[in-house]
Amino acid sequence: MPIAQEVGRVIARGIGPVARSVSPAMAGGALRRVIEVAIDGYGRLPGARTVAGRHLQKHAGSVDDAIDSLVAHHVRLASAQGLVMNIGGVAALAVTIPANLTGVAVVQVRMVAAVAHLRGYDVNDPRVRTALVMCLLGGDEVAKRIGDGSLPTSPMAVATAPVFDAGLDRQVSEAVLADLVSRIGGKNLALAVTKRVPLLGGGVGAMVDGLATRQIGAYAKSELLARRALAH
Repeated sequence: MPIAQEVGRVIARGIGPVARSVSPAMAGGALRRVIEVAIDGYGRLPGARTVAGRHLQKHAGSVDDAIDSLVAHHVRLASAQGLVMNIGGVAALAVTIPANLTGVAVVQVRMVAAVAHLRGYDVNDPRVRTALVMCLLGGDEVAKRIGDGSLPTSPMAVATAPVFDAGLDRQVSEAVLADLVSRIGGKNLALAVTKRVPLLGGGVGAMVDGLATRQIGAYAKSELLARRALAH
């Protein structure tokens, strides 16, 4: 089985065409392409349903164990691709930041989509896809935005809403991409400075990406309850 760093390099190569299109001004289209890659797969990168099936099989049909396993796996992937994308120092920043941004999003969306699939959601449903992207904000940020009225409700409520809300989908896409740009692109001063130092920047990027992915995985696990449980 390939180690995490090797898989990170596969991600870096495989999502190149998608990475080149990512920018804050193209939030809706960029996030849709990220979701397609994450759910359906791209090249040697398997999609969410395939990954979910592998972890379910590995854990003899235990959904909870499969979810714990795939979250841990994606934390390792996020850390690995963060390291690969950020090595090189300041000269490579203009190239690596868009690729890193997309790599993190693909890993995190695939993880959340795999959790949703294991919990019985149809990941092709546009309502569910909006909810998947919303989970990338994390629990604290979602709660804050619900509190100030900038988001109407939780990811689970969006995933199970009577109808798809295109306006909300655009709003969520813009918010998530802005959050990713802020976190990955170096608006945090300490991260921006350390990314200018070869190797040190890679270590910081790996830590940030891995920690964020772990938090998002925990949130998705707690938020996206099993559909059969919702019926009772």
